[in-house]
Amino acid sequence: MIGQSTDPVFAPVRSQTAFEETLERLGTAIKLGLLEPGARLPAERDLCAQMGISRSTLRQALTALAQSGHLRAVRGRRGGTFVAEEQPPAPAPSPEVLAGWRDVCDTRLATELGVVVLACDRAGPETLAPLDDLVVAMQGLLEDFPAYRQADVRFHIGLAEATGSAPLVTAMTESQGAMSDLIAFIAHPAEVLTWANAQHARLLEAIRAGDVALATRTMTEHLRGTEHVLAGLLP
Repeated sequence: MIGQSTDPVFAPVRSQTAFEETLERLGTAIKLGLLEPGARLPAERDLCAQMGISRSTLRQALTALAQSGHLRAVRGRRGGTFVAEEQPPAPAPSPEVLAGWRDVCDTRLATELGVVVLACDRAGPETLAPLDDLVVAMQGLLEDFPAYRQADVRFHIGLAEATGSAPLVTAMTESQGAMSDLIAFIAHPAEVLTWANAQHARLLEAIRAGDVALATRTMTEHLRGTEHVLAGLLP
């Protein structure tokens, strides 16, 4: 069934967040046993055609899932990409976490989009410069997730601070705390962090230009991407 184009696991990906959605699709299929331990994935060319994505997008997703321990790559004539025989251990989230994680993401989306709209109007060079520094710092922390996450939290709270609104800073802090509780349950592949940090940089460019439409679109893709990663990797 794996190699057939009618397999729903490999149905076309049509989201703007193609990388994260591809990761979610494959990660969920592995969790549900639709892709069994030891199963070999179709050739990259076939997967790209079936899912309607570029080879670079597919490779990013496969690399991220290999980094998280869900897939393994084998070289040689009999090589390919295989589902890992043993999946990475992870703490089991409580029923409450599983039932409410999308509500947490919804609250974050509402908060962050409001912050972005105001930041486009109010943020000055002096408030954005430290955020540029954080983007550079995060790029050097891809193999140290606890440090990366601390910088990531400071980045998003810094965006709220750039609006000059104390209530928004409080709301952002609470939102980031709730997200940290969720993120603690998933793997943190460097490929995913690289992708997310590139979105941070693009977001700052849009805010600096005062382009509300581009900034809100970029933030939406950034946060929806996180949802896809949670859906694909949350135990």
